[in-house]
Amino acid sequence: MQLAGKRALVMGLGIHGGGTGVARFLALQGADVTVTDLRGPDDLRASLDALAGLPIRFVLGEHRDDDFRRAEIVVRNPAVPPTSRYLQIARAAGATIEMEMTIFFRLCPGPILGVTGTKGKTTTTLLLGAMLREQFPDTVIAGNLRISALDQLPAITAATPVVLELSSFALEGLGEAGLSPKIACITTIAPDHLDRYGTMEAYILAKEQIWRHQRPGDAVALNADSPIIRTMAVVEQRPDDVVWFASATHLALARTGRAAFWQGDELIWRDQCGKRHVICTRDDVRLRGAHNLGNIAAATAAACSFGVAPDHIRRAVQTFTGVEHRLELVRELDGVRYVNDTTATAPEAVIAALRAFDDPIVLIAGGADKQLPFDDLARKIAGRVKAVVLVHGTATPKLQQALRMVDPSVEVCGPFDDFERAVMAARHIAAPGDVVLLSPGCASFGMFRNEFHRGEAFRRIVESFT
Repeated sequence: MQLAGKRALVMGLGIHGGGTGVARFLALQGADVTVTDLRGPDDLRASLDALAGLPIRFVLGEHRDDDFRRAEIVVRNPAVPPTSRYLQIARAAGATIEMEMTIFFRLCPGPILGVTGTKGKTTTTLLLGAMLREQFPDTVIAGNLRISALDQLPAITAATPVVLELSSFALEGLGEAGLSPKIACITTIAPDHLDRYGTMEAYILAKEQIWRHQRPGDAVALNADSPIIRTMAVVEQRPDDVVWFASATHLALARTGRAAFWQGDELIWRDQCGKRHVICTRDDVRLRGAHNLGNIAAATAAACSFGVAPDHIRRAVQTFTGVEHRLELVRELDGVRYVNDTTATAPEAVIAALRAFDDPIVLIAGGADKQLPFDDLARKIAGRVKAVVLVHGTATPKLQQALRMVDPSVEVCGPFDDFERAVMAARHIAAPGDVVLLSPGCASFGMFRNEFHRGEAFRRIVESFT
């Protein structure tokens, strides 16, 4: 890509590192960079400080039509929908529309392994990266992890594997550009982001972009436990390129071909010749919850497809202890465990979290609406939790109504518009042996900047308890 001297407009600086990474990269490549964001400087202070000293023009608190008319390249933040009026202005003026990931894919010299899914993608991405690092120590891990991929580009050679977490939003841009990773992995698909996509069909189509533009010799790891994934077109179009994985032996795995699956207490890898290799056992696993067995199988399927040796995979499983903000034990106090699962922003993720514990649970839930149904979650809550503490948000009344319809006797406390009061209420309800679980099932906007801000607030409050 020719970037020197180009008029480049970054639409959406953001606070996760992607916007700062792409703005820094463009400036260092000699582009004439403008950054525009609807938020003001106070909200973006950390990102602005990260770009201090670079020749970048900032337009904050608004977007200006003229900036989009004069741009030759517009790099949109993943949160910006492709139908944005400002992008239409830029396209009409002849601008090229890019995203951080499309630029990275075009310029990255190393092989890319990409992971997506409604839940499990962060754990799977980091575990896959750990597996590769056992064999390829210089492996780069980036993407939707608050780590800018473009910032890592100078360290990547043709022999450097790159493991990326890819959101559906990022995959939209990759699909438009006709780009997919060499090794793709889809962990799960369940209703999510319907406020953005409107229908499940549109959401699934966005996820499918991770494999739709692969080349001969590439591979896609698919979850045999998921009815939606089992019916993807790739299964019929490119069956030899599909690598199955599952949390248990599944009918879809009965056919020949590569697969990673749990059989009893052993994780099995079946190679292209049909030979079986024992990768590890459940005693090697340090992650909580049955859903993480599926994540381990997913990472194994992708790693084996790339040629990582079983011994290296086993060592990674044995040393991998989990990811912050995902079933993260904050502390145990007075016999009560406080667990931060703030990244559970969809009902399916909360259901998986509830299944991870045998102890009585005081659940902290609620938040911003993503147009998701709560019926299944309400049924699971009614049969499983000791009490629910609700946090104020646009989705909370829907969850509250679903709970009333399923079982009016479920103890519900709140909703609270003060998060600290909500956590304190959960503490008062909990008894020794209980788990206070922050697993909201909703987005965080309105009360917090993002789900990580929510998790950090929970951690801070719990750590202050005496």
